[in-house]
Formats: sequence, structure tokens, C-alpha cells
Amino acid sequence: MRKAIITFSIILYAVVVPFLEINTTHVFNPDWTPHVRIHEVWQLITNSGIGLLCLWLVWIKKETKISALLSLLVTGGFLLAFSLKELYGGSMKYLDGREKTLFGINIGILGFGIAFILLLATIPLNKKLKH
Repeated sequence: MRKAIITFSIILYAVVVPFLEINTTHVFNPDWTPHVRIHEVWQLITNSGIGLLCLWLVWIKKETKISALLSLLVTGGFLLAFSLKELYGGSMKYLDGREKTLFGINIGILGFGIAFILLLATIPLNKKLKH
């Protein structure tokens, strides 16, 4: 079950997010400055690279704890950025005011929130991490 949960979270941040963001709403958005675009592409490449490493850790090395922790950093980083959005003027709404939601909840918060909670459940708190 741990492997499935970790793999689910990796697919969200390493595959689904790039799929949703490599288009005119994000990477090719004509209203975004080139500087913003490079940060977006950097984040997508970094998160996908972390995802590949995590898949290798889980399925080849049979190491779920480090993979779960790395995935918690990626998904938790998004959740923290969302919670701090008022401090830096961030928003999950597109420039036209639309927002992708499911059941009235932003899809990023819903997906990464579920993934984060499930990932927490994969890490036994009473055992030492393997190095």
C-alpha cells in the first residue's frame, strides 16, 4: 500500500502538474514575464526529477521512507505556498478569473492535500529512518 500511495503522489506532482501547466495558462502565458516563466519551468523540471528519483527509490531500491519524505516536501511546499499566498499576492485563479475546482475545492489543494495526508500515513513515527 505504501508504494501505491507514494506512486500516486509522484504522478500528481511529476506528471499531472506539468501536463496542466505546459500551455498558455502557465509556461507559454503571454502575460507572464520571461523571468517568471524560467522559474515555472525550473520548478516543473525539478519536481519531475525528484519524482523520477522517488520512483527509483520506491520500485528499485525498495526505499519508501526517503521517497515519502521527498514527496511530502513537494506536496507540502505547494500547500504552504497556497496558505501564504496573501503575503506575496499569489492566487490559483487564472487571469480571466477562472479556477480549476472539484467539489468546490481547488484541484491543487484537493489533490496535494489528499496526497500529503496519505504520505504522512506511510511514515511510521516510531522507527528510525534508514540511511
